[in-house]
Amino acid sequence: MDHHRWMSRAVDLAHRCPRSETAFAVGAVIVDESGREISSGFSRDGDARVHAEESALLKAAGDSRLLDATIYSTLEPCSERASRPHATCTSLIIAAGIPRVVIAWREPDIFVTCEGVSMLRSAGVEVIEMPDFALSASEPNMHLGVFSRL
Repeated sequence: MDHHRWMSRAVDLAHRCPRSETAFAVGAVIVDESGREISSGFSRDGDARVHAEESALLKAAGDSRLLDATIYSTLEPCSERASRPHATCTSLIIAAGIPRVVIAWREPDIFVTCEGVSMLRSAGVEVIEMPDFALSASEPNMHLGVFSRL
């Protein structure tokens, strides 16, 4: 799997997010085991409250390839959220049966304390971190003061 290619795609999607003072700009891409894109999404993609991973998963609902897929996200999937408390991105990924998550950076404690990586790993999901993408993935969030937290 070409992790750099797909994380670059996710970063491009993060730059498409409408800016918010109360939420991160995130991009996500779901890729099947043969390296083809299943779906993608970004924060506030057609819905002011949708998260990137949630958007990508909604577009891929029912696709059997999810069971062998990898989801690339520019930010650690949320484990807590105010807008949809029962539909965190971590719980949606686990429920979809996706076995692998690749992230660029962990969510800083700006809005909530995120436990996404530890929850995913506890559920048997492989989590790969790509810190070389942290700066480019966090750029769409500069207005939130994220660089001081990297």
